[in-house]
Amino acid sequence: MKKIIVTGGAGFIGSNLILKLFKDHPDWTIMNIDKLTYASDHNYLKPLKDSERYYFKKVDLVDRDEIKDIVKSFKPDGVFHLAAESHVDNSITGPEPFIQSNVVGTFNLLEECRQLWSEDPQSWKENRFLHVSTDEVYGELEDDGLFTEQTPYAPNSPYSASKAGSDMIVRAYYHTYRMNVVTTNCSNNYGPHQHDEKLIPTVIRNAMAHNPIPIYGKGENVRDWLFVQDHCEALETAFLKGKAGETYNVGGNNEWMNLDLVHKICDILNNELGQGPEGDYKNLISFVTDRLGHDFRYAIDASKIKNELGWEPSQDFDGMLRETILWYINKYSNK
Repeated sequence: MKKIIVTGGAGFIGSNLILKLFKDHPDWTIMNIDKLTYASDHNYLKPLKDSERYYFKKVDLVDRDEIKDIVKSFKPDGVFHLAAESHVDNSITGPEPFIQSNVVGTFNLLEECRQLWSEDPQSWKENRFLHVSTDEVYGELEDDGLFTEQTPYAPNSPYSASKAGSDMIVRAYYHTYRMNVVTTNCSNNYGPHQHDEKLIPTVIRNAMAHNPIPIYGKGENVRDWLFVQDHCEALETAFLKGKAGETYNVGGNNEWMNLDLVHKICDILNNELGQGPEGDYKNLISFVTDRLGHDFRYAIDASKIKNELGWEPSQDFDGMLRETILWYINKYSNK
């Protein structure tokens, strides 16, 4: 049995990833490490709770002694490292937890794995640390152009700076120690089970309550949207097929201006619920003061992971967005 650690496995992407890995790899035992912050929901993994192939540890990666004990006792053959503080607004009002979790936490786990795997030449060669990061480390784009793996880092928020720092630590462990690491940088994820603070659930929740739908600035910021299951497929592919020391950008080839996306969500809500004020949920849209340091546009060139590893997004955006909205309609209707 291969032993795999997934950090942040009670979060949105992590929980979806664990369910996929558990199904795809019956010879894997999975240890989920999560500190269960406000953004976590371990209930999503209830189907696995009685399995002998699934374990959960409530641990903060900042606690070096706890991480040391887990790594030494579990002896992982691989790590999917997703745990991170990730909400940009929170990083602006309180940056310190982002530095602790994203930088110090990554170092603690990486170093403990390095010490364990370096004891055995075969483990050192085969065991892999997959570090999951964000396209926000690259800064912002204007109206054209795409982020590639060669784009210089230029993070503009405390969140993206903390992720850039963790990326650099992982990179250093490859170049200094030749540790078997791979990094992925993804665009905006969406799908069922995402935390309420993110854009798509925020729009749905406020619309259903007939509250103002807040949009930063003029709503002209552009993001590339990636369905969470496509992202999980990319992570699995990078872990299994990626080349040590390499970075792979993961995107949905699916750019939307924020205001256009909100209009699209409102149109689906109009069709599904038909209860918007004066017949249209778009009447609830409210433009609010822009976020500090708000990057104008992100867009991913995912040709490297497509050409080298054979991954590309496969889910239809219109269909998956509607499925996501229906999931949240059911969630908020039952509250």
